[in-house]
Amino acid sequence: MRIIAGSAKGRRLVTPPTHTRPLTGLVREALFSILADTITDANVLDLYAGSGSFGLEALSRGAASVVFVEHDRDAVAALEGNIATIALGGRAVRSDVDTFLSGSEERFDVVFVDPPYVLDDGTVDRILGLVADRIGNGGTVVVHRRTGGGQPASDNLRLTDQRRYGDSELWLYQKEEG
Repeated sequence: MRIIAGSAKGRRLVTPPTHTRPLTGLVREALFSILADTITDANVLDLYAGSGSFGLEALSRGAASVVFVEHDRDAVAALEGNIATIALGGRAVRSDVDTFLSGSEERFDVVFVDPPYVLDDGTVDRILGLVADRIGNGGTVVVHRRTGGGQPASDNLRLTDQRRYGDSELWLYQKEEG
């Protein structure tokens, strides 16, 4: 897997030896086309980061900062190696997503949520509720799930777009003002 565009274009990423499913190049390219200028100078949060392909692509395309949250020790080791290889910054946090979101006061402009497929819809909805507290008004949240699941729901996030790419589905939300 490689970075698709930006200052780190072509740099190779290492995939963790665990059960992660990196965002494919096709889906990543389509997503960044949708997000376009939203990424430039954004503070980004990459939840369930795995190899960090989303956040590293964001850094390559001009994000101001990225926090990567991943629980698996092997995935964090691969992620830290990828951060060093890309050499554009970024901070890996070894934590479960609930703990990080509940304990953090940081605010983000773009949040990428790529939970394991085995996470049930209710858990994903609860995570979205926590994410809504960490994102600024007008911020963007992207949820990546397997096609055919239910629409992730949050009272404080408005669905703005939904796309399917093979067995992947992207749900894009925006934080409601107020």
